[in-house]
Amino acid sequence: MYNALISASARPGSLVAVQGLGGLGHLGIQYARTLGHRVAAIARGTAKAALAAELGAHHYVDSTQTDPGAALRGLGGAAVIIATAASGASMSPLVQGLGPRGQLVVVGAAPDPIQVTTSDLVFGGRTVRGSLTGTAIENEDNLRFALALALGIRSRNEVFPLSEAPKAYQHMLNGDARFRVVLGMEQS
Repeated sequence: MYNALISASARPGSLVAVQGLGGLGHLGIQYARTLGHRVAAIARGTAKAALAAELGAHHYVDSTQTDPGAALRGLGGAAVIIATAASGASMSPLVQGLGPRGQLVVVGAAPDPIQVTTSDLVFGGRTVRGSLTGTAIENEDNLRFALALALGIRSRNEVFPLSEAPKAYQHMLNGDARFRVVLGMEQS
């Protein structure tokens, strides 16, 4: 998330949207807010609105009730949208929420394609690109930034003992993880 935001080069104060409020998205909101952006969280349903605000989002978009692209246009258009959900279909409407020269940065690998019209890209100079975690140096920069000045950027984890790895995996697959599932080493 950090590398995706830094490489997008959005100016502080610009609107940055984070689609998905899971293992990646909960960190993306914290990073975007700490980097000085106006943050919009996009997720399904109203249950995550309070959590999004707690993490630092200024706006919450319930994608089950409104078109997220239209909602972002109503906020002035996003300079950057970080798409974390593993669904190309859910990413497709986001392109229309980008402002001029806006970037949709995809960090969630989806099995289905993202559908984009050429006019959405050409008129406004918008781009769609992917981002990985970054190099070892970039990951060190990420950790340094997250720990600097006690900014409060923290991953939220559920720790399972290694002996319960299958249970932890199923917990994650069921979508019940909040937000990261971590296996801990058992003491003997």
